[in-house]
Amino acid sequence: MTDTAAEPTGQDNTTARLETFSDGVIAIAITLLVLEIHIPGRDEVGGSSDLWNAMGDLWPSYLGYLTSFVIIGILWANHHNIFRLIGRTDHWLVMLNTVFLLCIGFLPFTTGLLAEHLTHDGERVATIVYSGWFLLTALSFNLLWWYPSRKGHLIAATADPAAVAEVTRRFNYGPPAYTLAFVLAWIWPPASIGLLILLALLYVLPSKAAG
Repeated sequence: MTDTAAEPTGQDNTTARLETFSDGVIAIAITLLVLEIHIPGRDEVGGSSDLWNAMGDLWPSYLGYLTSFVIIGILWANHHNIFRLIGRTDHWLVMLNTVFLLCIGFLPFTTGLLAEHLTHDGERVATIVYSGWFLLTALSFNLLWWYPSRKGHLIAATADPAAVAEVTRRFNYGPPAYTLAFVLAWIWPPASIGLLILLALLYVLPSKAAG
């Protein structure tokens, strides 16, 4: 039964505005990552060799930037792909997408925290926060797909059922894998970061939804 109260006649419930807004938020978040890389000031270095050394000491920032950039980029790509299968929106889909964007928008902070404390005393806590936030992001992304696909009520009529099933299968791997990364952060932080990088590489692989 259609909820006519939730969808007034004439309401624009296509995905265009949602996708445009999402693209903007994700673009800002991915751009802010580079601001977490501290530029060595002239008062911190005495010459060219010192500057090279100072830039080399920033490798945790480079690692955090690269890891987060790739993961956010893949999240954006998969967000684009699932909305090729979703034909329309409703109130709850918009809300779930907003929660997902909330998670994306906070990632520059967790990246900066990791970069600041990697190889130092706060490494474990920073990695727990970093991996834990990616777990929350993965859960919110799964909900964003689960809601429209569980009954198919928002899936486009032209969507390939095989592509829908493959997206669901791929998404099922995310929460357990990110949970493992979160657990590893408590035990051995480098293993957690390594797993996050591996997950990013795995999700680079195309799916049927990507066309």
